[in-house]
Amino acid sequence: MRRIVIGVSGASGMPLARTLLRSLAALPDLELHLVVSAAADQVLRAECGDDGEELRRCAHRVHAPSDMTAPPASGSWRQEGMIVCPCSMSSLAAIATGVGMNLIHRAADVTLKERRPLLLVVRETPFNRVHLRNMELAAAAGATIMPFMPTFYTPASTLDDMMRHFCGRLLDQLRIPHDLCDRWGETRLLTA
Repeated sequence: MRRIVIGVSGASGMPLARTLLRSLAALPDLELHLVVSAAADQVLRAECGDDGEELRRCAHRVHAPSDMTAPPASGSWRQEGMIVCPCSMSSLAAIATGVGMNLIHRAADVTLKERRPLLLVVRETPFNRVHLRNMELAAAAGATIMPFMPTFYTPASTLDDMMRHFCGRLLDQLRIPHDLCDRWGETRLLTA
């Protein structure tokens, strides 16, 4: 089983987090470890009208964001990579500067120090100079910055289709086989 850590921070974008976790849960041979911040629970209620139980049911293990003794807090615990989706600007800042205020930040720091893939689905617009500087710092440390950018070259026409496609692109970064997205040159391209 391949272990993947998913952090859900308190930014807007909970439908994307839900699509990602559903997609991962449907794949064989993946062990999902989930950390949901308190702010994420609030945004989940506002954006999805639920308390996050569906997200938690997708995971094999759920870790409290305050539990700094949980397995993802240690580099000796093996995992294949981590996705923070959505990644708030405060979580980005903590990760970029190594300030581990909760388990999401600490697990991201461990992922970077162990040279494992860390994907940050940053959620903000427009970006200010501080946001851009923090993205540059995180990228220099080894993170991959992946804001949700829907593609327009595929037949995907609904938001759900676009979110599934983007989740496929996230899984590509972790080298996890899937059938979530159309690929350039392998799909019917939209014509003008």
